[in-house]
Amino acid sequence: MQSVTPASLVITQQDVHTYIVCSGSWTIEHLSDAARNLETLLPLSNITWDMRGITDIDSSGIALWQLTNRTFEEHGHRCETIAEGEDHSHLFRLLYSKPLPDTPMPPVPSWLYRLGKESYETFLGVGTFLAYLGEAFVLLFYTLRHPHLIRYRSIGAHIIECGAKALPIIAISAFLIGVVVAYQSVVQLQKFGADIFIVDMIGISLTRELAPLITAIVVAGRSGSAFTAQIGTMKMTQEIDAMKTMGFDPFTFLVWPRVIALMIVMPLLIFFADMVGIFGGMVIAQIHSHLSFSEFIHRLQGALALKHYIIGLVKGPFFAFLIAFVSTYRGFQVSMNTESIGQYTTKSVVNAIFLVIACDAIFSVLLTELKL
Repeated sequence: MQSVTPASLVITQQDVHTYIVCSGSWTIEHLSDAARNLETLLPLSNITWDMRGITDIDSSGIALWQLTNRTFEEHGHRCETIAEGEDHSHLFRLLYSKPLPDTPMPPVPSWLYRLGKESYETFLGVGTFLAYLGEAFVLLFYTLRHPHLIRYRSIGAHIIECGAKALPIIAISAFLIGVVVAYQSVVQLQKFGADIFIVDMIGISLTRELAPLITAIVVAGRSGSAFTAQIGTMKMTQEIDAMKTMGFDPFTFLVWPRVIALMIVMPLLIFFADMVGIFGGMVIAQIHSHLSFSEFIHRLQGALALKHYIIGLVKGPFFAFLIAFVSTYRGFQVSMNTESIGQYTTKSVVNAIFLVIACDAIFSVLLTELKL
């Protein structure tokens, strides 16, 4: 086996210059003698390193040389390095070009730092969410191949919780939206003697856009926040870790039952919102335009095409999918403290509403291009 020569130094002094001739192996295993010798060099004057004799070097050897150089420079000495070996020149340039950890960095404006940090975290968050979706769909396909793993009772329980128990708040919201649209429309239409067109306004705007959107926003605030809080609490109390230990997959037990249940009930809630919203518009039309319920319904049959009603219902499963996945994803991000539950619950509602509005905008563009 070939012997390795430890790192060594030969120091010669000429006038006001000190020459340090380095040789041997400057690796972490053979640096101890050279490091002790370098500690005695502080009284010396300007330093010139001759590193042609080094046979091997690693990052530890270069770090020792770099730190010693900095110490010399702090004492007012001028340092230069000559003839480093070509085999090690790339490592020298790589490490020597990097500032030391305590070297002050150029000042960066606080707003620019925050912008960069938040942009980077958002980019990482999108990648993590896509990975979450991928894992969920892989497990969905596995579950479909093994139907006995489907949690039918859990899906039914979530249908009742997200659907039947949400009817009162959906009814109030949809009725008020119908009242607002009718009230604002009738004031403008009366100026032109076109009161009858209030029926067209209410029927198309509610069934196609407003009822699906308002229903999705209410569900995101009600059911979406509940999903995040429930899963976050389970994670904080280590129930999810216990499930994994017992061999139960959290996606099968916690994610997909909520997603499927919400996708089932969302079109039904939108249908309910359509009916209640139109009823609210009928009430205002009766009060302000003296348009009877029978006249309103007769006009509605001719003004409201079936495609507007179907488009509103088709949006439901897409909105539900976004709300459920974002809410469960944020629930799994909750850390082991109570503050994070409120933090991620807020994030889930904001993210879900934003995605619902963005999805609705995409639907509008596509349907307009398709002339639907």
